[in-house]
Amino acid sequence: MKFDIKDIKFAPEGKRLIEWAAREMPVLKLIEKRFNKERPLRGVVLGACLHITSETANLAITLKSAGAQVYLCASNPLSTNDSVAASLVADFKIPVFAIKGEDNKTYYKHLNSVLDNKPNLTMDDGADLVSLLHKLKIKNEKREEWEFCGSSEETTTGVIRLRAMEKDSALKIPVLAVNDNMTKHLFDNRYGTGQSTIDGILRATNILLAGRVFVVCGYGWCGRGVAMRARGMGAHVVVCEVDPIKALEAKMDGYQVMPLLQAIKQADIVLSTTGDKHVVDERHLKVAKNGVILANAGHFDVEINKEALNKLSIKVTKVRPMVEMYEIPLSGKTKKIYLLAEGRLVNLAAAEGHPASVMDMSFAGQALGAEFLWENKGKLKNKVYSLPEKLDKQIASLKLKTEGVKIDYLTKEQKKYLRSWKEGT
Repeated sequence: MKFDIKDIKFAPEGKRLIEWAAREMPVLKLIEKRFNKERPLRGVVLGACLHITSETANLAITLKSAGAQVYLCASNPLSTNDSVAASLVADFKIPVFAIKGEDNKTYYKHLNSVLDNKPNLTMDDGADLVSLLHKLKIKNEKREEWEFCGSSEETTTGVIRLRAMEKDSALKIPVLAVNDNMTKHLFDNRYGTGQSTIDGILRATNILLAGRVFVVCGYGWCGRGVAMRARGMGAHVVVCEVDPIKALEAKMDGYQVMPLLQAIKQADIVLSTTGDKHVVDERHLKVAKNGVILANAGHFDVEINKEALNKLSIKVTKVRPMVEMYEIPLSGKTKKIYLLAEGRLVNLAAAEGHPASVMDMSFAGQALGAEFLWENKGKLKNKVYSLPEKLDKQIASLKLKTEGVKIDYLTKEQKKYLRSWKEGT
């Protein structure tokens, strides 16, 4: 959905938000400055399915500075900032097909609107755009063929989907896994998700975390970040894992580790951040503590089994803007379970998503990734690639430079020593 004139009135507010985020995105600004001179994406049509936030707006502006014609749609029905979308249309002439709260039919209509512009490159956050592109090709729908050289993927969930497609020989295009960048998952996933998820939970509920039992399902980089922040605010953190190595790591990081079936009986808050389906399932809901708050930080709204929650409930009430209360009959009484943000990404639905400072590095990876894919068009196989290590380190070096941080460098003698197997200690 392109914004019509009644929506454009929100553009000034959106522009202020975009400019505010830009203050915290100096790496992207350095890339934009180079892109303005070199125009590496001149003539490229780029379709992006991302969360429409002020940080994403700065990425879109950077890509446009490289010469690309950019079309945007949302990667989640609840993550769009309408004022930012309005500003992109009115102030930067970047078409946007997104509106906060859109239903599923409209969501896919918007994805199709981006593909109707025949993009040469796509960007995804969750792999919905690439998945739709593959489905259309498989169905042989009447859509003209156009030059297409690849896509990039922002998040863990999308990379999991794309690697599964590659394994099954179903992937028909080259894909760059931006989530694999060290400058992405070590910072965005850990510090960004850690802070923004807690922010979303607190904005939705206004509860005190100190003294609460906070259960984190999944101890990947996102889970680590949330657990660290929750403990820092005084919560008693319990980690649930299926990977013995990650479970052991959580134990040695000082967290209690146990199965969710046991943990949910004492949990005040349960957060799922795994990328998998039905992590919080019917069997967990049946034994959950009365008053438990359920939230999700994974990309799709499948981690909490909402169908089972509805089946068990006799009444559902919206008690706050992002909080629904489910009443479940229990031995003549009623147990209450609270679901945040419809089980969708709580940090983007109930808050503003990651701070701009970490998105600076993530979106620097997206910008350089688009340049890499276009420079290597026709040379890449239909598989999932990582951004070259040299570019990843370049992003880190630029970030340090903008932070005024200097580091040491190896001497020639040290480099020689590290390369040699002959020299002893």
